[in-house]
Amino acid sequence: MLNLSALFFSSNDEKVALLNNLELSALQKATLESARKEIRACLKLGIPEYLTRKGFPEKAPEPRFYTQGSWAYKTLNAPGQSPQQADLDDGAYLPMSFVSQTAKPSQATGIFFEAAEESLRPLVKARGWDLIVDKPTCVRIQISYDAHIDVPLYAIPDTEFETLTKAALESYGFDSVSAAVTRADKWTALDRDKVLLAHRTESWRSSDPRPLRDWFNEEVKAKGPQLRRVVRYLKAFRDWRWAEGGPSSILLMAAATPLFGFRDGRDDLALLDVVAKIPKALREGVVNPTNNEESLTNRLGAENVEEAATAFENLESYLRAAIDASSAEVACKWMIEKFGTRFPDQPTWVKVASVAATIAAAPAIAGPSEIVGRTKAA
Repeated sequence: MLNLSALFFSSNDEKVALLNNLELSALQKATLESARKEIRACLKLGIPEYLTRKGFPEKAPEPRFYTQGSWAYKTLNAPGQSPQQADLDDGAYLPMSFVSQTAKPSQATGIFFEAAEESLRPLVKARGWDLIVDKPTCVRIQISYDAHIDVPLYAIPDTEFETLTKAALESYGFDSVSAAVTRADKWTALDRDKVLLAHRTESWRSSDPRPLRDWFNEEVKAKGPQLRRVVRYLKAFRDWRWAEGGPSSILLMAAATPLFGFRDGRDDLALLDVVAKIPKALREGVVNPTNNEESLTNRLGAENVEEAATAFENLESYLRAAIDASSAEVACKWMIEKFGTRFPDQPTWVKVASVAATIAAAPAIAGPSEIVGRTKAA
C-alpha cells in the first residue's frame, strides 16, 4: 500500500504539494484585498449620497460590510481552468428601519441595487474593471480575467446593525441563502426581525448565513484542519472535472463534513473516506446543516446530482487504486488525471505504508450524518 499524503499536503517547504498549488498567489490575494478596500470606501460614501438624492427623509447611514463565502471559510482555491474565477463575497448592510422607508419591499431592493451600482460606476471605469448587473442576488465587479468581487445587499435588524462592528465582522461570515422567499410586496409580509437578502426579481429573501460559518468553524475546531484541506481537495477535483458548473462549494462542504474522519498524517486516506461515501449522500439528498428546510441537492437538480455522484464514484476507484498500486509513477499519473496538472508528478515523495501504520491512521467510528435528510434530489 502506498502513502500519497505528501503529494496532497506537506509541511516541507521544499515540496510543492497539491494544496500549495491551490493557493492564490500573493499578487492575486493583494489584488482582491485592495479591490475590496476600494469598493467598500466607494460604497460607504456613494450609497448614502445616492439615497439622499432619491429623497429619503432621513439621512442614510453608511453601510456596514461583511466578508463571507469561501474566502471567510478559508476554503478558497485558485481557479483551476478558464473560465473559472477567484471569488470574494463582501456583503453590504443597511438597517431595516432605513430600508423599509419605501412604500414597498420591491422598491427598496431596486433602489438599493441602483445606489450600489451608480456608486461603483466611476471607480469601475477608472480601474478598467467591469460592472456586472445581471446577477440576481449581488452586484459583481470583475477586477481581472480570473477574479471578481460579489457584493450582496442586505437589510439587517437595527439592533444587529449597531453591533455589526469590526470585531463582529472578523468572527462571523455569510454564505448560505434561505430557501424561503417572500413574493408579497408588503413590508408586513416580511419578518423584519430577520436578516434579509435583496433579490432583483423576488424582493427579499430571509437570510442569515452566520450560523453556517459558526457550524463549519466548530467542525474544524473539533476535527482539525485536515477537514478544511479535504474540502479543498474536493473542490479541486470539481474544478478539474467541470470547467463550469458541478456541485457548489457549500454542497461539497455540507456533504463532506459529517463523513470526515481524521487520519493521522494521511490526507489521502481522509479524502478516500469521504469520497467513498459522498455519492450515497448526494443521492439521498443533502440539506443545509443549519437549515433543514433548505435542500442543497435540490438546487443542483436530479440529473446533475447523479452526474456528480457518478464522478465521485469514479474518483474513488482511481484514488483507491492509486493507494493500492505497486508503482508510485502510475499512482501519480492517475491522480493527475483526476486533479489536473496542479497535482505534483513526484513519485519519489510517495512512501510505502505498512499495514500497521495504516491501521494506526484509522479514524474513530463516525456517528450518523445529521445533514443527509430524507428529501431526495429533484
